[in-house]
Amino acid sequence: MLGGKRHSLGMSFYEPTVVGNVSNDMLLFREEVFGPVAPLIPFKTEEEAIHLANDTNAGLAAYMFTKSIARSWRVSEALEYGLVGVNEGLISTEVAPFGGVKQSGLGREGSKYGMDDYLEIKYVCMGNLG
Repeated sequence: MLGGKRHSLGMSFYEPTVVGNVSNDMLLFREEVFGPVAPLIPFKTEEEAIHLANDTNAGLAAYMFTKSIARSWRVSEALEYGLVGVNEGLISTEVAPFGGVKQSGLGREGSKYGMDDYLEIKYVCMGNLG
């Protein structure tokens, strides 16, 4: 629908691209795209949108736009992603945990949780000392 070509800046750049009528059997739907590509996938119900969004092996970030606070909580909880942006496009910050689920990664970077991968937890249980 828009874009789809290499950018005039050179081989390493790609124009922002919008692809319409994407279906769940296309690679664009199945694979994690790290580029300025927005696939448009039609749906009729909230439940169908959640199912489509979760029907992938990737799970780094999801985004939704709504005026309903109830829907924002309901859908955010149902989405199988490490990060969810509600009415926001720029959702990462150094004070929030960053990381995905499924094949988009284990563990988190940033925030207090970013240190967990570098720590060893020890449990000591003592009894009958006195």
